[in-house]
Amino acid sequence: MAQSTSAPRPRAAAPTGTRASARRHGVGFSLIAFAFLTAMAFSTVPTPLYPLYMAKDGFSTFMVTVVFAVYAVGVVISLILAGHISDWVGRKKVLVPAIGLELIAAVLFLTDTSLPVLLAARLITGLGVGMVTATATAHLHELHTAHRPGASTQRFELVSTAANIGGLGIGPLVAGLLAQWVTGPLRTPYIVFAALLLASIVAIALTPETVEEQLVRPAYRPQRISVDHGDRAGYIAAAAAGFASFAVFGLFTSVAPGFVAGSLHHPSRALAGLIVFAVFGAAATAQSLTTRLTTTAKRGLGLLAQAAGVATLVIGMHTANLAAFLVGGIVAGIGAGVLFKASLGTVAALAVPAKRSEALAGLFLISYLGLTAPAVGIGVATRSFSATTVMTWFAGVLLVLLGTVAVLARRRSTTG
Repeated sequence: MAQSTSAPRPRAAAPTGTRASARRHGVGFSLIAFAFLTAMAFSTVPTPLYPLYMAKDGFSTFMVTVVFAVYAVGVVISLILAGHISDWVGRKKVLVPAIGLELIAAVLFLTDTSLPVLLAARLITGLGVGMVTATATAHLHELHTAHRPGASTQRFELVSTAANIGGLGIGPLVAGLLAQWVTGPLRTPYIVFAALLLASIVAIALTPETVEEQLVRPAYRPQRISVDHGDRAGYIAAAAAGFASFAVFGLFTSVAPGFVAGSLHHPSRALAGLIVFAVFGAAATAQSLTTRLTTTAKRGLGLLAQAAGVATLVIGMHTANLAAFLVGGIVAGIGAGVLFKASLGTVAALAVPAKRSEALAGLFLISYLGLTAPAVGIGVATRSFSATTVMTWFAGVLLVLLGTVAVLARRRSTTG
């Protein structure tokens, strides 16, 4: 009798341990989401502050785009060299140094406002973000699976999107509000985010590891990049769409605050941050709400919304109408967010599993060129032409590119 009453105890202990482990992974999911959000938000903190740097140290719009381009270069270098090594060494061993790099950048921002220091800080920020993006996304997926085995991935998709794209919008909002209402506009935002980055490192340390470190690691190589995945026309269409989407994001994280302060005569730092937040918030929300649409439907919606938004934005600049500029930015953000999500779906479907990372790496590389090249081009052009004229040409080129994407996608669907 005694044996029969005590026999079930080991079986009861296993579910308890499983539940405890699931809770730990659930808490870890929230902690990594916080760290991911903080890292992405920090990367856009300087956005509403660029006009202050310009006024303090005599920066031109062109130099602002150079500073922004340095950040994008850092992201690309990091994605290629370090974005995939967490598969071998574990997620936490990559995330902690990545957040550490951003913390170093925050210290640099606090020490000096000169151009060389600003360039160094932005490069280091980009290196950290490139390590965080892929690693944190993978970590969130694994923590979600361990916390809710067999459940839909919808929570993971919503949270990862909100942390990534939403974080890019929260950074300028917080920085703009602090710069507007708190003393030390070029210091206080970085002090706040330095504290948040320190808290993020603690959060990562408290999170369960989801990858067992390999005792025998494969020989190191940079992330392979490929654009040839059977359907070259389909891949080119997706990559061009990614380029166009990131061109909108690059516009609003580099020169748009300067346009609002100059051409539209609204120098408020809080307003600049709010506009950028609205654009990225709209992109993140649209990505979340269109989860059930087909890739074709997402692409169509993204193309139409981005084209309409960019056209409205330019009308706002020609008429010096802030409301039109804001509405155009929000609609363009919706289009860019949905269009890029469609591009990800297209590339993931085209590539065979063994080459999926190569295909996605190629997409991100081309997209980050879209983040950088148009913004730098706008900066160069504003040295000779008015901001309104330059934005008109930007819109025209972007509309042509969006039309090309539509034609390539239609041709692919017809031949397929």
